[in-house]
Amino acid sequence: MKEKRESEMKDRIGRKLSFSKLKTGVSLAALASSVALFIILVQIEKNVLTQYEKGEVYIASQGIPKGQMITEENYQEYFMVKEMDKSLIPQTALTKPFQVEGLSALYDVEPGTFLTMGMFEELGVIWQDMTEPVIAGFRVEDIYQAAGGTLRAGDRIHIYVVKEEGACLAWEGIYVQQVFDASGGIIPNTDQSTAAQRINIYLDKKDIINFYTGMAEGNLRAVKLCE
Repeated sequence: MKEKRESEMKDRIGRKLSFSKLKTGVSLAALASSVALFIILVQIEKNVLTQYEKGEVYIASQGIPKGQMITEENYQEYFMVKEMDKSLIPQTALTKPFQVEGLSALYDVEPGTFLTMGMFEELGVIWQDMTEPVIAGFRVEDIYQAAGGTLRAGDRIHIYVVKEEGACLAWEGIYVQQVFDASGGIIPNTDQSTAAQRINIYLDKKDIINFYTGMAEGNLRAVKLCE
């Protein structure tokens, strides 16, 4: 009888040990599965966050008039930083301030416009056909001599020589660097009412003598290109 009881006790202990081992194995398997699932979810989240990584671009904080030169001093007036998904940012986007220095707007840019390099023109494009570019300034006695005073920085003009026998084209597609009012104050491109009476333009040095000779004789006329 005693041996029978000992045998039954050993069987119960064996079954308990087997159940404990099974329970431990199930728990370890569940833990391993949870850890694996956690790692997978972390990796998925990492991939999603990487996919939507943010980058900074510039948009127009206000309207940028055609021909407006962008400088270190005024770019904050016209540009505003905006965050967006890096995957949506094109390679031509303006992302750093130094990219815009010395550039001028090719056309009027509306407020809120996403800015790209193609919207601006480098001065090198203006000078490419000049041997020695210089800035020449002149004052008009009558505003009709220079497109009725409507010229602004960035405009292109044709300059004609007018004589008794007729008029002839002297310089074509000249770039207006800056314009001023009668007292010498700079006229911003946003001001469309003040008459420009003092004007700076880019010319080749070899043309300066003929230009100022024509100015002295009073027979030069500037015609604004409409683009």
